[in-house]
Amino acid sequence: MRQIAADADLAEGAAHLAAVCPVWARVLPDLGPLPLRRRADGFGALLDAVVSQQLSVASARAISGRLAAAGLDAPAPILAAGDDVLRACGLSAQKIRYLRGIAAAGIDYAALARAPDEAVIETLVALPGIGRWTAEIYLMFALGRADAFAPDDLALQEAARLLYGLPERPRGRALAALAEPWRPWRSVAARGLWAYYRLAKGREGTT
Repeated sequence: MRQIAADADLAEGAAHLAAVCPVWARVLPDLGPLPLRRRADGFGALLDAVVSQQLSVASARAISGRLAAAGLDAPAPILAAGDDVLRACGLSAQKIRYLRGIAAAGIDYAALARAPDEAVIETLVALPGIGRWTAEIYLMFALGRADAFAPDDLALQEAARLLYGLPERPRGRALAALAEPWRPWRSVAARGLWAYYRLAKGREGTT
């Protein structure tokens, strides 16, 4: 499985995009270096994903910081902590249920890191509070999969509409079809689309 681990991988992926698509060839130089945005895989990545749901980036970071400071960033302490302790860190009752369910699932994250993309997604979406979009983001940034993509992401859809001058946003299947020529570097294309969205809209498309 091809992975994105360094800036050189992003450069290789960007070169592929420019070679297969004149639109990418025209736009990529304006975007500058694409961000690597790798993070550690495992429970912590899913904890941050759950914490960030329906919150601003600043609020999510504050809650994650309080959890880490209290030593509540691993499965065992999450399962051992009482509701009051977790609520004091800023977690809602729903997110407490989600995190306990994920902590209790006993995921073998080392084995998950070696599994094919769809197997990773299947495992993660079975967890409480984890949808396909979150699983795809985990593939991209926690596991560094080079061909992961999130066609239901609204920012990616809007960026693709603007980039290609489409009359409307290409929804999930349409964006997935548009992205086929970008294989095996669709994760680089996603970074490019988010960068283009930021350039066009003046705001971030994903956390």
